[in-house]
Amino acid sequence: MLSPAPLYNDLAVGPTNGTGHWVTGQDGVRIRIGVWNSGAKGTVLIFPGRTEYIEKYGGAARELSRHGYSSVAVDWRGQGLADRLQLDRNIGHVINFTDYQYDVQAMLQAADTLGLHKPYYLVAHSMGGCIALRALMQKMPVQASSFSAPMWGIAFHPPVKRVMAWGLSTLAHPFALNETRAPGTSITAYVTTEPFATNSLTCDAPMFAQMKAHLEAVPDWALGGPSLRWLNEALREMRHLHNRPSPDYPALCYLGSKENIVDPRRIHSRMARWPRGRLETMAQAKHEIMMERPEHRDVFYAQTSAFFDAHQPMA
Repeated sequence: MLSPAPLYNDLAVGPTNGTGHWVTGQDGVRIRIGVWNSGAKGTVLIFPGRTEYIEKYGGAARELSRHGYSSVAVDWRGQGLADRLQLDRNIGHVINFTDYQYDVQAMLQAADTLGLHKPYYLVAHSMGGCIALRALMQKMPVQASSFSAPMWGIAFHPPVKRVMAWGLSTLAHPFALNETRAPGTSITAYVTTEPFATNSLTCDAPMFAQMKAHLEAVPDWALGGPSLRWLNEALREMRHLHNRPSPDYPALCYLGSKENIVDPRRIHSRMARWPRGRLETMAQAKHEIMMERPEHRDVFYAQTSAFFDAHQPMA
């Protein structure tokens, strides 16, 4: 069932016809979707990353609209204005990583109910890329996909932290301790405390300032570090997916040369064994390709839209 939800389109700077909707998944968790029904070629499902929220992708919806595509973005459970899963709303938490598939199904059902233009396509960033990979393996009805720095592995600095993350999160998994914030992660949102000069997200100062301004305007969007359970569930999911064959869909994947949040090795490994996949490396780009310098953003949207155009269904 759909009901009206807030959409801060003045902050999103998306197409002017944007609307927000509450949607409830099969397990009773309420999520939020944002819809920009402004292109007749089809509708792009936008899967954000961890800590993100619909309005961050207003610019993506605007650019996709210029190329003829409508968009629908989601606040995953536990972030944005969707139901938070802990009393401390600043801890990113999930019970099972596969629970995000309830959100995917709710999003698809809402798109159908709203009569959004078909066929569907997919743009997935970071954690959204991990959620999307499972959804594609489960035959999600999209024509083609475009990934931005997908979270198919997490980069740990130094690498020994990977062993520590696995060990601590696995030991905590059966106990209430798993709801506590993972050691070494922040109680506050990354962009509110990290200086632009040392950030790992973007080389574009105006985009970084916009991210910060968003959270100052709507503090309820903010999210700090993940819980130990989220960390363990994510590590298990990425390992499970890594061992499975690539899904039979056309796929583009973009990776910045200065990436240090997700693990580039896992991305290279996956795309090397994706028969209809292509990896594009962007020089001097960081994690957030869609929030990078204008020249990077322009390439991403132009190539992604051309890729979707090339995979329109036959009449």
